[in-house]
Amino acid sequence: MAEAPNGIVLFHYPFSPYARRVTWYLQLRGIAYAQCIQPPVLPRPDLTALSVSYRRIPLMTIGKDVYLDTRLILQKLEERFPEGKLGSDSPDGKATEKLLESWMIEGPVFQRAAGLIPTNMPAMKDERFRKDREKFSGRPWSIEAIEKGRPENLTYIRHCFDILENTFLADGRDWILKTEKPGLADIEGSPTCKIHLSQKRRRKKKGKKVNRITAIWPFDWLIEMPGALPKSLISPTTHPKVFAWVTRFRADLKSSKTTAPKPVTLKGPDAVKIILASDFAEQNLSVDETDAQRLKKGAEVEIYPIDSGFSHKDRGFLVGLARNEVVVQGEKCRIHAPRTGFRVTEVGKEGSKL
Repeated sequence: MAEAPNGIVLFHYPFSPYARRVTWYLQLRGIAYAQCIQPPVLPRPDLTALSVSYRRIPLMTIGKDVYLDTRLILQKLEERFPEGKLGSDSPDGKATEKLLESWMIEGPVFQRAAGLIPTNMPAMKDERFRKDREKFSGRPWSIEAIEKGRPENLTYIRHCFDILENTFLADGRDWILKTEKPGLADIEGSPTCKIHLSQKRRRKKKGKKVNRITAIWPFDWLIEMPGALPKSLISPTTHPKVFAWVTRFRADLKSSKTTAPKPVTLKGPDAVKIILASDFAEQNLSVDETDAQRLKKGAEVEIYPIDSGFSHKDRGFLVGLARNEVVVQGEKCRIHAPRTGFRVTEVGKEGSKL
């Protein structure tokens, strides 16, 4: 049975835009890892076997520690592999990274971008996919709802392109923090994710049929999605610096692929067996007794995201609590989540987001 290099197993599916933030990071850093490909819609038996209820993708395990949310995943990878990290050491650089993280990940950018998916795409005709996304988001996911919201979403996304064009990239720099190569700020701001929105086979390549409806998240995603962006509003003519930035990112990512180790692909049962046989990756966790929620170590709590996928809650005993992270001991693994964007509630008591 194959092993998990560096103890890392990434659970994702290839067209998850958020998952690509992590796979790009690992590729740019040359960090070896294993992956376990998941279905794009529930159920996901492999995660159930780990007693993980969290329904968003991706999630990453290192040993028997499970990390939720790409913000926390990238933070942990920066900490665990500090030599050659992509994050800035300067206060200004860190502030820019956090600003972009909050804007792109915690803010409504992706939701607005998803609202520009052309309604003639095959995914929108897939009833199972649409119902899954309705449950996930808690909002209508229909052709009618998307068409109704398109003008407002387009206005918002054009504003985002304007901000990049006229502020971060206005002086002609190659990368957000004027680095020689793309850094963490560029990954936060310019993911280049090919999304296969259809299971239908779209064209032939080298004698084989392959899935080929692709798109890019959030800016490059929309640039490559036929019919998503009116050229009169968003194009290389209206936003030349943004389009050039995306092109550079693609080229650098392609170059790094030639030297980065290829991920080891694990079948679900093998991934579960490796994880459950592993040790915990982190030691000496503690609970901050001065935290505003006044939760005690060992308290039974639930953690769950508050913006989407919030009906899937992970329950366990509190073993770690800090300003930016909560850790619970679940039935089989230890689950880590960010504080922002997630809610922590003591079982049997009313909680609040802090």
